[in-house]
Amino acid sequence: MKKNDWKVLIDALLFVDLCSIAVIGLLLAFVIPTGKTPEASKFLLGLHRHQWGDIHLYLSLMLLGLLILHVWLNWTWVVQSAKSYVGESWRKYLWMLCGAWIPVLFAAWVLMML
Repeated sequence: MKKNDWKVLIDALLFVDLCSIAVIGLLLAFVIPTGKTPEASKFLLGLHRHQWGDIHLYLSLMLLGLLILHVWLNWTWVVQSAKSYVGESWRKYLWMLCGAWIPVLFAAWVLMML
């Protein structure tokens, strides 16, 4: 397969995976009951709420892998875009961007603990 064929395949899988994660997330949030409800009501299409949660987790891990492949396949574009915005300090810019998620996750964790 050509590189563009791989890009199309990865992008299609990303779209389907993200839509699946969103639908299951909405099911878990609004359709499948939680808490002290009868156990029988926590089933949807023969799967328990926790099984839906497991599927949600595995699809999320697959999304992470597909995102890594997507960035790898488009790395030339990433570098060229970074160079056009920040010039020759593009490596420093990309490292800063990669590290920016750490304080965001820490802040989210602190807010969840409140």
